[in-house]
Amino acid sequence: MEIKVCGPGCASCEKTQKIVEAAVAAQGVEATISKITDFQEIAKLGIFSTPAVIVDGAVKSVGNVPKQAEVEGWLKA
Repeated sequence: MEIKVCGPGCASCEKTQKIVEAAVAAQGVEATISKITDFQEIAKLGIFSTPAVIVDGAVKSVGNVPKQAEVEGWLKA
C-alpha cells in the first residue's frame, strides 16, 4: 500500500502525517508513507488544498485533518 501525505509542513500537515502513521501501526498493514511538500507536485496530483491524503492513488482527504478511525477505514477498504 502506498500512502502520500501532501502539505508544506504546517501544523495540520504534521498532525495528519502522525495520524496516518498511527493508523497504519494500529491496523498492522504494510504501507509506504511518503510526504510531498512541493506545491507543483501536489498540484500535479490535482490537489489544491492541504493537508491531503492519497491512498494507492485515490484521494481520500483534502483540506482537513482526518480522524484516525477514518484513516483506518481507508486502510481496510
